[in-house]
Amino acid sequence: MKHLKIGDQAPNFSGIDQNDQLITLMDFKGKKLAIYFYPKDNTPGCTVQACNLRDNEEGLEKAGIKILGISADSIVSHQKFADKFSLPFPLIADEDKTIINLFGVWGPKKFMGKEYDGIHRTTFLINEKQQIISIIEKPKTKDHTTEILEIFNK
Repeated sequence: MKHLKIGDQAPNFSGIDQNDQLITLMDFKGKKLAIYFYPKDNTPGCTVQACNLRDNEEGLEKAGIKILGISADSIVSHQKFADKFSLPFPLIADEDKTIINLFGVWGPKKFMGKEYDGIHRTTFLINEKQQIISIIEKPKTKDHTTEILEIFNK
């Protein structure tokens, strides 16, 4: 598993979102960006996290922060998830895990005594120069916006 650290340049990536739009890192040049990796559409924790970001979109926009979600789910799954919960930000479908591996968030996990490989819920905060300024491992799904705003406002 690759390990990015604070101060690294964010890896360049491109992927297709729920609206069949090509999204790249360059689309966010000169902007603050929170890229959040999450395990699966329509699961309890992932839904709470996405809805927290949705409900606080105005505050994030005022702070000049763009949100981008990424998981290994399909474009169709992302479309249904975004429509069901009125998510206003792009969700990249990374079925082949190219971006997930670039950011080093795929690896061994444990749940109820079982070990398996999966996406580690992680958020990367990236400044206007596309440098990683913070990595939130195990974000608080119910209050993720506050975590993001506190770090960007330091």
